[in-house]
Amino acid sequence: MPTMKYSLATITFALLATSGCSLIQPQPDFSATKPETLYDSVVIDANSRQPVSITATANALSKADVVVVGEYHGHQASHLLQTRLLQHLFNLNPRQILTMEQFNLDHQSALDDYLEGATGETEMMEDADAWDNYRGSYRPLIEFARRHKLPVIAANAPADVVRCIGRAGPDYLKRLPDDQREQLPEQPFMDTPAYRGKFIEAITGSHGTSDSAISEQMNNIYKAQLIRDNTMATRILRARELYPDHQVLHLTGTFHSEEKLGTVALLKKRAPELSIVVLSPVLWSAEESSAALEDKLNKGDYLYLIQPLPQEFRDSDRQKKAMKERFSKRSDAHCTAEQ
Repeated sequence: MPTMKYSLATITFALLATSGCSLIQPQPDFSATKPETLYDSVVIDANSRQPVSITATANALSKADVVVVGEYHGHQASHLLQTRLLQHLFNLNPRQILTMEQFNLDHQSALDDYLEGATGETEMMEDADAWDNYRGSYRPLIEFARRHKLPVIAANAPADVVRCIGRAGPDYLKRLPDDQREQLPEQPFMDTPAYRGKFIEAITGSHGTSDSAISEQMNNIYKAQLIRDNTMATRILRARELYPDHQVLHLTGTFHSEEKLGTVALLKKRAPELSIVVLSPVLWSAEESSAALEDKLNKGDYLYLIQPLPQEFRDSDRQKKAMKERFSKRSDAHCTAEQ
């Protein structure tokens, strides 16, 4: 399910270390490292503020327990970077697990059937309810995993559960059959204040809104977001239990991982001993200056600069109509609380 693009607050980031020598380091110039096409990306080490190659990035990530790559769903550069990174990490350590927001946990068996050769690609796409952009975005990752017999974990919460929580509220979980409820996290709505504030700001444009001012509908929508983040966190942990000594490469929409919030923060709360590295996309146009990157360095341990996608609409009425049609296709879930 494609994620909305949210406007995020500019967060002040301390760029200069306290040591005297850091004060005379030259300011990095990113003008020569901007992506040239929609397939290109430029990886930046947020700590050194220097561009690094995909090979150097993989070498630096090779010892991490979990590598999280945020994406803008459907952006060619995000998906090409993910595929190249998986290949490089595999070359350094073939014990890899791919965990993906893009498949829901109730479709794990359909995904496994395809990986084991029991079904064809179109059958898998139908049975696993693959996203519309599967062939152009995620096919190379799944095919790499299939060819090298890597586990792929469907990490997201069931779509109907997410939708019904958004409509009927968190008590909807009490109405689920035991076998379905047992697949979900014991603490499905664990959160952090920073993530809550970020989410409210993204939806309402008002940062720091008090809890009492949040409408019931807004709270339900937030709980639906949390069931996804908590499910992904617990599915990553489950993957590590099933495949000890494996490295996890987790793919998710950037809102779930940037600034180490969302799924990342909830994973860390559950397993603080894990080493987790986050790569986050930054939309970067030719008009932006190097200094503009400084405000974005807190988004991840590594950033990857990518070109903005073409604007979908300029006619606001057509945009509203298209969005209504897009979301109406997902409105067929029957929630017990509404019946």
